Amino acid sequence: MRFTFSLAAAALFAGAAFAADDVKKIPKYQPTGEKLRGTLDSVGSDTMNNLMTYWAEGFAKHYPDVQVQIEGKGSSTAPPALIEGVSEFGPMSRTMKNEELDEFEKRYGYKPTRLRTCLDALAVFVNKDNPIESLSLDQVDAIFSKTRNRGMNSVETWGDLGMRGDFASAKISLFGRNSASGTYGFFKSNALKKGDYKDEVKEQPGSAGVVQGVSKDRFAVGYSGIGYKTSDVRAVPLASKTGKTAYEANLENVVNEDYPLGRFLNLYVNKAPGKPMDPMIREFLKFVFSREGQEVVVKAGYLPLPSEVCLEELQKLRS
Repeated sequence: MRFTFSLAAAALFAGAAFAADDVKKIPKYQPTGEKLRGTLDSVGSDTMNNLMTYWAEGFAKHYPDVQVQIEGKGSSTAPPALIEGVSEFGPMSRTMKNEELDEFEKRYGYKPTRLRTCLDALAVFVNKDNPIESLSLDQVDAIFSKTRNRGMNSVETWGDLGMRGDFASAKISLFGRNSASGTYGFFKSNALKKGDYKDEVKEQPGSAGVVQGVSKDRFAVGYSGIGYKTSDVRAVPLASKTGKTAYEANLENVVNEDYPLGRFLNLYVNKAPGKPMDPMIREFLKFVFSREGQEVVVKAGYLPLPSEVCLEELQKLRS
């Protein structure tokens, strides 16, 4: 399943080279002058931990009496926390499943509000000393999946991918996320075509653990958001199919939909239709979609939203 935008977003992104300079088109955050005080809770995606932390730090410069408490144990923890009312923000690196939406609506009588905060390239990382040039999703599936829904034979060693020297006989060491993670689910759906992971995948509770595992093992491979890239690992260019062009896991290729594992990173909130939001929640979200908030996105290694999309998301706070 390819990453797709709404028609409106696709029109905005077509042919554009979005970079940090595009953030300058987004209006700066304007504090309301209100004296805000209290605590906001965020429960959900580990991939978005750094983003939420940076946003909280930036927001605190305007409202030092507002504390944002962040718990990132995986996207699947966001819906229950929102439903039970123990969090105001539900960061998710995937969209909510139908059953999660239904559970929320059963409790409140309306669906949660999804806010697209930025774009991410879900990367397949290898050790910096691994010379492999590229992979197709067919090969990625054969590496990570025991069901191999893309049709290739199982890939067990680097030699199975044509590598030579000491890599030829080396067994591939696999690192991935645990099942609470939205990244786990996104990779399973989009790279493995909903296939089952191999039993030998070393499941990590966080993206940093995946990257650390790959950085310490020359023969390892793992997947996580591009924002967790370090100098000790390398993101392998990916092709949608064997024989197709492979593309770098960079932001331009995500925008152009050439890179096959691009996605939105989302924030879900409980917004009752026709009713005003709590001022602390409203102002935090306004900060996220301000110039300063999208500069945070760049700082964290992700792709900021165009100004038009920021306005679309801000409109959801008023409706």
